[in-house]
Amino acid sequence: MNFNKHYALEGKHAFLSASKYSWVRYDSTKVKAAYLNAQAQEQGTRLHKLASDMIKNNVKAAKSKKTFNSFVNDAIGYRMESEQILYYSPVCFGTADAIMFDEKTRMLRIFDLKTGITPAHVEQLMIYAALFCLEYNYNPESIDFDLRIYQSDEIIQADCSAEDIRDIMNKIRDFSEILEKMGDNI
Repeated sequence: MNFNKHYALEGKHAFLSASKYSWVRYDSTKVKAAYLNAQAQEQGTRLHKLASDMIKNNVKAAKSKKTFNSFVNDAIGYRMESEQILYYSPVCFGTADAIMFDEKTRMLRIFDLKTGITPAHVEQLMIYAALFCLEYNYNPESIDFDLRIYQSDEIIQADCSAEDIRDIMNKIRDFSEILEKMGDNI
């Protein structure tokens, strides 16, 4: 049998793919909703890339209270790095949308852009702060935090303490050790 060659599709995945088979149980309403959700996720990915490119190139957005514009302009204003990976272990790392640490004032800023409608959780920012402290060997009690979520034209400031960050650091250490040992035994 000579199978048809679909070179342009190699490495791509169809929305109605065999590997994501749950769609076979959907009705037309649910498949439309799932497709719109997937499109929104792709739009969010494109917006994150655009925001990162603008921050890296110091290109401000039009002055506005809109989520995207506020995020980009604030990140540029604070001279933040965009899309910075924070690493503790092979099982625990993440990418901060925008981050900066001022060694003189000992202020850690981490801003997260949310383009969807599902309410965000500040725990994500706290995990990034814990990863920063672990990777760069900072005591959370010795620094200040400005952790923000930008979503739905609002800026949500995380209300957390150094103790909260320390607790997450301890979990990261403990859980990473457990999972890495499991990986060695599999």
